[in-house]
Amino acid sequence: MQEEKEAPERKKWPLAVVFVIVLGLVSLLADMANEGSRVMTGPFLAALGASAAIVAIISGLSELAGYSLRVVFGWVTDRTGRYWTLTFIGYGINLVAVPALALAGDWPFAVSLMLVERVGRAIRGPARDAMLSHASVDTGRGWAYGVQEALSSVGGMLGPMIVVLIMLIGGNYRMGFLVLAIPALMAMVLLVYAWKINPRPRDMEGSCTKIDTRKRLPSAYWYFVAGAALVAAGYIDFPIISYYLSDTQMVADDLMPILYALAMGADALSALVFGRLYDHKGMGILIVGLLIAPLFVPLIFSGNIALMLVGMVLYGIGFGAQESIMRAIVADMAPYCRRASAFGYYNAVFGIAWFSGSVLIGLLFDLSMPSMIVLAVGLQLSSIPLFMYVRSDSRNWKGRRKAKANHK
Repeated sequence: MQEEKEAPERKKWPLAVVFVIVLGLVSLLADMANEGSRVMTGPFLAALGASAAIVAIISGLSELAGYSLRVVFGWVTDRTGRYWTLTFIGYGINLVAVPALALAGDWPFAVSLMLVERVGRAIRGPARDAMLSHASVDTGRGWAYGVQEALSSVGGMLGPMIVVLIMLIGGNYRMGFLVLAIPALMAMVLLVYAWKINPRPRDMEGSCTKIDTRKRLPSAYWYFVAGAALVAAGYIDFPIISYYLSDTQMVADDLMPILYALAMGADALSALVFGRLYDHKGMGILIVGLLIAPLFVPLIFSGNIALMLVGMVLYGIGFGAQESIMRAIVADMAPYCRRASAFGYYNAVFGIAWFSGSVLIGLLFDLSMPSMIVLAVGLQLSSIPLFMYVRSDSRNWKGRRKAKANHK
């Protein structure tokens, strides 16, 4: 009887590992399509007759919509438990919207497809993150989200490089959008496999009742979200960095994708390292990362190429630390029946703060570079007291399920 009882436990851990890796590969392929199309949308809209102001406004609004709608779809995911339905819808939209840009004959139609693609990300994001949280109870949450972010970063690196190759062989934007349909389709195929091996992801951690889905998120969670918002507001977006490097002629325009790939490579490696460190050392690792990462701001805007390259590496390291550790903390803090909602709120606040911070930083960029640097660094560092409070209150986190780092 004892052997019969233990057998399922021996199978559960490898299934969780395989599931995490497969979902990570889905993100890799989907981000190849998303990030590859993203580097083309600006010049493509311009070629269709859109002004620079329209491109800037639409880019900002699409990102804002993609983040803010996650609150709605996080709530829907928790209440319905339809993880896979929402995930398939979200990735399916990605499969259709990206190649459809090749058919756009005017900028309003192209803009509508951009918005639809971001809505697709909003639909699938909370459900995917919640599924990872349930699997990661057996793998280590930092490891699980580190793997997901690392593979996502590889996709974000490969997508723009594919676009560069298409342009080098004489292709155009429309050809680029059509080619990116291939990784989007492959992502859907892998998603079907993930569903087949784990059709009920919530059951890896427990079952939920309607009462469970109405549990309040712990107060420390909101302090954590506030701290994350400060980090997001101070984290300078890459378009501002690339604009500065192009304007000062430090980096040629055709080398920007390579520079972005450098940052994404650092992102991928740091996500794996910081994720594992979180599993073993706890939330203090996030604070260490926040003491290091803000240095990217003065280094990138120093006017020195060598320092700029170091700054780009730190820029990627900061991303990796955020995406692996912060999402692992959200999973640890939230009751498992409210995970999708917790991720929805977290991502929405993070995205809105990033958008607001980017607007303010963009204004200061033209007015006073030193003030912009001080603001960006100051916002990130100001999050540390909030995170220290959350860390001190960790014993009171309701619904906390500490994920042991068993993956070796």
